[in-house]
Amino acid sequence: MTEQAGPGSIDHAFTGERRGGAGDPTYAGALSFMRRRYGKDVAGCDLVIWGVPFDLAVTNRPGARFGPQAIRRASAIFDGDPQYPSGLDPFAHLTALDYGDCLLPRGDLPGCARAIEREAAGILASGAHLVTLGGDHFVTLPLLRAHVARHGPLALIQFDAHQDTWDDGVGAIGHGSFVLEAVREGLIDIERSIQIGIRTVAPRDGGIAILDAYTVHELGIAGTLARIRERVGEGTAYLTFDIDALDPAFAPGTGTPVSGGLSSEQALRLVWGLRDLDIRGMDLVEVSPPYDHADITAIAGSTLVQHHIQALAVKKTR
Repeated sequence: MTEQAGPGSIDHAFTGERRGGAGDPTYAGALSFMRRRYGKDVAGCDLVIWGVPFDLAVTNRPGARFGPQAIRRASAIFDGDPQYPSGLDPFAHLTALDYGDCLLPRGDLPGCARAIEREAAGILASGAHLVTLGGDHFVTLPLLRAHVARHGPLALIQFDAHQDTWDDGVGAIGHGSFVLEAVREGLIDIERSIQIGIRTVAPRDGGIAILDAYTVHELGIAGTLARIRERVGEGTAYLTFDIDALDPAFAPGTGTPVSGGLSSEQALRLVWGLRDLDIRGMDLVEVSPPYDHADITAIAGSTLVQHHIQALAVKKTR
């Protein structure tokens, strides 16, 4: 007989349903993202969260392979209550599960890319919205391949300190070149794509619009959102959030930190402000727990994902 979740229950990740809140204490119980039930049967799900523990494409500090674990742990604070700012319990409106992590073939980098794309495609085939916890930023490339196979070319909304358009050669596996590779493969609708928070210089932009960090600070939230909406329009889009878009004061636990970035408040308000766009998938990448302090970075990352999930729930209520 399977124990059922209810008042005073614990380990919702194993005992709970795919819908509804969880009653686990914030300090105890099996960890999944926001205490969602673990499972591989995604039929009927509105939302699937999974992890891709990959950091073999980094150019500076490693450790993002531990990102999915840290983000899940930080998300335990979001117990089964209505969430800010929507005022909704998102899982009263979304059928969701935590799929666990992608199994990656050790020592086979091209095989890792294929594994991510293949498993993501299987999840997307169910019709679920897929949210990915990275992992370094290379993982976005196979994720884009899977999403584009289902939805067609997508506008890329990229929060990042870096453009990731360095030329490491066709087919390269690098977290600093995945955007250029995506442009080459025709995955991105470059006329509708935009990068926000940039504060480094790459030799090419791939035709993608850039809102650098200083411009974001000058425009403010409303002005920045207006620029994003103008660029992306009403078409389909993919949201990728590199945690190094945040200033190191708010996200020290990342591989390539750059000063002058967004505050966590700015980032959260911007992600929340995208809720009316047609975003078909999302990832949160580059959280590196070995360089974090008091879970600052993991908390920021989990809250950004939580805001995106709230946006999905709001759409379900309409």
